[in-house]
Amino acid sequence: MATGVQNDRLARLMEAAGFSSHKAFARAVLAESQLAGEPLKRCDHTDVSRWLRGMTPRGKKPGFIAAALARALGRAVTAADIGMASAVDTRLVDLGLDYPDSPEVGIDNAVDLWQADVEEATFTLKANIDPGAWNTASLRWLINTEAPPAATLTSGTQIGQSDIDRFRTTVDLFAQLDNRFGGGHARQSLIQYLATDAKRMLRGEFVDDSTRQALFSAVAEATLLAAWMAYDSALHGLAQRYFIQALRIAQSGDDRILAASILDAMSHQATFVGRFRDAANLARAARSGTQGIATATLTAHFYTMEARALARLGDAHACDLALSEAVRAFERRKPDSDPEWIRYFDDAELAAEFGHCFRDLGRPVDASQYANQCLGTIDDGVYLRSDFFATMVLADSYLGAGDVDQACGVALGALKLGEQLRSARCVSYLREFGERLGQLGKVAGTSDFHEQAAASRLWRIASRSSS
Repeated sequence: MATGVQNDRLARLMEAAGFSSHKAFARAVLAESQLAGEPLKRCDHTDVSRWLRGMTPRGKKPGFIAAALARALGRAVTAADIGMASAVDTRLVDLGLDYPDSPEVGIDNAVDLWQADVEEATFTLKANIDPGAWNTASLRWLINTEAPPAATLTSGTQIGQSDIDRFRTTVDLFAQLDNRFGGGHARQSLIQYLATDAKRMLRGEFVDDSTRQALFSAVAEATLLAAWMAYDSALHGLAQRYFIQALRIAQSGDDRILAASILDAMSHQATFVGRFRDAANLARAARSGTQGIATATLTAHFYTMEARALARLGDAHACDLALSEAVRAFERRKPDSDPEWIRYFDDAELAAEFGHCFRDLGRPVDASQYANQCLGTIDDGVYLRSDFFATMVLADSYLGAGDVDQACGVALGALKLGEQLRSARCVSYLREFGERLGQLGKVAGTSDFHEQAAASRLWRIASRSSS
């Protein structure tokens, strides 16, 4: 990032440290990177000239620059001392929010975002949602006319299909952990993997265009998983950034179906954080952008995400219409023609979506019917978090129908089911249930429920959140 202002701080420290030659300083910076075990691929006198003209390098280079000066001066030197801290901080604040203009910028953004996450940069933990970024990204994707990028030769490692298969298998293991234990369980390990292996592969040499596109699709799926795990960990600003970069990477891989599914996931998050109209529009964009190419299962899911948003808005008529369209599409589905990542969406999952919508519309009898239908097919815990959600929807439904004892009994079952889960979304479901229960005051059955629930880790977390 060039500031257009000469970096006098860096110039003064270089002079004080005795670096009269740009080449000598470049060698010192390179040496620091090698000592840190992360040797820079390139660092020469041209780079130094650019730094002095106000350009702030990406990644860890500012740290290596400061380290080289610290070693020569015999004292600590910070990024602020070399005139780079504010520029880096400014870049990080917006990192990942913009929809990249090219595949190359998209790769750089993803790599920088993974690295910032690994380093636990403040913005990764504190970033807020920017609704405008959703709208811009969906529009940019919808009107895209870019041809898929051609494979280009680089000096990196040659990447073949076997590398992509290994990468997909590894990411699939992280997806299984996410479904079974929640996004808070292995999120950081996934990000570390992406920051190393995904980065190496994206910087590699591709044998042909199809290999490059296959890698982009694989990395887009992995970044989508990173977004889901951040979302499930209540890191909503970070999750939004991952969703946007996953969308751009999918576009670079000419994978329009996957890209639409990413918009669909954005809709899910938007509903969760209370941006219901944005959520409905994102689901509609996913459907609009894949007319004629989306499978029936995907189309059904797009309609259910729209319905979820409309239910939260209280628009019962529009929600019912969207659910009807979802059923109509679902009845045409052919699972064997679906991408692997949407095959989980079966009758039970569709019933769960209906249960959510009817709960939010204040139709507890209908909600309990569909939640029970979903729970009647509970598996061996492969999708434990989804089972937890459906169980809590059933508890909410019983509570809405005035059956407090039944509601509390089901909620206690959910607490037992979710004891191993590390999921902020699960905590949110419990918090909402607790708030509804609290509105009833002291009625029969609630005291016993609170006494038993107090032994649950998830309930204790939810109770703290609402206090």
